[in-house]
Amino acid sequence: MLWNRDDKAVADAVIAHADTAAHGKKNNLIWKSFSILQAFRHPGEGLTSHELSRRANLPKASGHRLVQTLEEVGALVRGSNGRYRLGMLLLSLSHNVAVKELLLEVGRPLLIELSARLDMTIHLGMLENDMVYYLHKVATPTSFVSHTRCGARLEAYCSGLGKVLLAALQEDELESFILEGELVALTPHTITDRSALRQELEKVRRQGFAIDDCEARMDTRCVAVPVRDQSGKVLAAISATGDALLIKPEQIAVIRGELLGTARRFSERLLGAG
Repeated sequence: MLWNRDDKAVADAVIAHADTAAHGKKNNLIWKSFSILQAFRHPGEGLTSHELSRRANLPKASGHRLVQTLEEVGALVRGSNGRYRLGMLLLSLSHNVAVKELLLEVGRPLLIELSARLDMTIHLGMLENDMVYYLHKVATPTSFVSHTRCGARLEAYCSGLGKVLLAALQEDELESFILEGELVALTPHTITDRSALRQELEKVRRQGFAIDDCEARMDTRCVAVPVRDQSGKVLAAISATGDALLIKPEQIAVIRGELLGTARRFSERLLGAG
């Protein structure tokens, strides 16, 4: 079964947050059941009951009983080879959850805190139709004025958010973007050479963050990092934007550290700590 990015994010969010019962104590049966569902590491993976129990750290017998129950309700599907795959239940439930609203609700207080600490403009964005969709923007009275707005879209290849999100694409998706997209120079610093863009995005993958070095606007420099789910997939990205004349190279590491810390807390609150 193939899930799209939003479906997988919602399913992981449902799984990670189904761990509390009355008086704040964990309901062991629910926790163990969702631990089995979390054992799948990629779409389409088929696992035996024993493999599922082992990955979920459950005894073989009780794990098998839970696997059978999950099959009965449609959360798992057993193939002719005896291996189980994720079923349609979580996928159907995911359509009732608004991913953008969920990201906003969880992320808003964290972004406000980050903006206040750095005195910078903070953005939260997702990749939508090969462009950055701005989910949220937070600024302080004294932070750099960024000419962006919530709900707007910007070319991905020339922004910090966009580079992080593009670098997270599968190789075939990324290659399609690079070959088919038009790379227009917005400033003299915009990367418009396709080979150079590939190298830049590979660098972003390796280092785990991206920099917009006056590429979208001559007066703007920003740093961006990914917000990941429990499997490491990128759900969104957050960035800190400031005056290019004031953000010196030695400050990049400090800004990056603050962003990474916020992104980690974001993921923990959204998807659960483990």
